[in-house]
Amino acid sequence: MTDFFDELEIRDPSQRLQQQIEAVASQVAHAQATCPAWADILQAVKASDITSVEAIAALPVTRKSNLVELQKNNLPFGGLVSSEAAPLTYVFTSPGPINEPGFDVPDLWHFARALYAGGLRKGDLVHNSFSYHFTPAGAMFDSAAKALGCTVIPAGVGNSEMQAQSMATLKPKAYIGTPSFLKILLDKADELDLDVSSVTHAVVGGEPFFPAQQAFFKARGLQVLQGYATADLGSIAYETPAQEGMVIDEDVYVEIVRPGTGDLLADGEVGEVLVTNFSRHYPLIRFATGDMSAIMASASPCGRTNRRIKGWMGRADQAAKVRGMFVRPEQVAELLVKHDEVIKIRLQITQIDAQDSMQVLCETQSTAADLAEQITANVRNLLRVRGEVVLQPVGSLPNDGKVIDDQREY
Repeated sequence: MTDFFDELEIRDPSQRLQQQIEAVASQVAHAQATCPAWADILQAVKASDITSVEAIAALPVTRKSNLVELQKNNLPFGGLVSSEAAPLTYVFTSPGPINEPGFDVPDLWHFARALYAGGLRKGDLVHNSFSYHFTPAGAMFDSAAKALGCTVIPAGVGNSEMQAQSMATLKPKAYIGTPSFLKILLDKADELDLDVSSVTHAVVGGEPFFPAQQAFFKARGLQVLQGYATADLGSIAYETPAQEGMVIDEDVYVEIVRPGTGDLLADGEVGEVLVTNFSRHYPLIRFATGDMSAIMASASPCGRTNRRIKGWMGRADQAAKVRGMFVRPEQVAELLVKHDEVIKIRLQITQIDAQDSMQVLCETQSTAADLAEQITANVRNLLRVRGEVVLQPVGSLPNDGKVIDDQREY
C-alpha cells in the first residue's frame, strides 16, 4: 500500500503536460466525431493543430448557460453525449436547470483518487450523506467509494437523528458529504449521547469549508479534507493530508483565465477555472465553471507532482452556494416575476454558528398578510433551499445591481 492512488500522481511534470496536451487534442477529435453539438462548436478547430498550451487556450469557451440553451433545443443533453458512450444509467437534474448524464462505468466521475488521498481504503465502511435525489453528488461518491472497495451507507440528506444513530450503530470509518451537515451530525450525536468516534476521516465538498468548521473538526481529532468538483465534470481538485492547497485531478486539464474570457492568467493570479475533461462519454472542453481560484507555485509537499490550486475563492458571477445548492441570479429573476407586488429581491447570505443562513429581502408596498408566506413557498420551489423572507419598504435596498449578496468570509 502506498500514499498514492497510482503512478500518474507522481509523473514528471513536463511529461504530464505533454501527455495532457495530447489528451486534449484527442478529446477534441473524439468530440467532433461523436457529439453533434461539439462538431458545431468546434467546427473551425483542427485537432491535429493542438500541440501546445497556447493552442488549447485558443479553443472556444463553453459555459453552463450554453448547456441550458443546447438542452432546451435538444433534450436531454443538448447533443453533447458521445454516440460511443457507455449505456446510460442516470439522468440527473441540477439547478439551472441542467441535465447531467450518468453511465454504467466504475468511478465515472473519478473521485476515487480524492477519497484515497482522504484516507479511504478497501474494506472501509463509509457514510455517504450527499444527496441521491435528482442531483448527482450521492451517486458520484457512491461509485468512487465502491471502486476503492469500500462499503457504502447510502444515507443521503436530512433526518440528522437517524443518521447519527446509524453512525453510532454501524460505526463507519469515514464520512462523505458537506462539512455543515457533518457538524450537524456530530452535534446531534453529542445531544443524544451517542458514540460516533469510529468516524476518523471525512472527505467534504459541495459548499465552502470555513475556518471555524475546520477548527471544530480538528479539535475533535478528525481528519477532514475537502474536494472541489462540479456536477458536470466530477472531481477537479482535492486536498491531501499536506493541506496546502488542492492538487488538480489527473483526469482533467485545468486553466485559470480572466473572468468572462478565455485568456490565460499567470500562476498566482486569481481568475475563473476552466476545465477540459477526458471523459469519452460526456466530453466537456474548456468548460467554464464560474468558480474563482489561482494556480499555486511549486508542487505539493505530499509528493504529488501535479499543479495545485488555492481552492474555491468565490464566484466569477453572482451565483453562490447555500447549504450545498447553487442559487443564481436567473432564479432570483424568476422568483421576482411570480410576485407582481414585489419591486426588487436580494438574497443576503451570511453564516450563523458556522451554518449558512439566507434572507430573501423583498422591496414591496403591499401589506397583504400572506405575501411573505407565498414568497417563502416559491423560494423553496425555485431555489431548492430555505430562506427567511423579509419584506422591506420600496427604495430600502442598495442600488448596486446585486441580487445575491454573499457576506460570508472565505
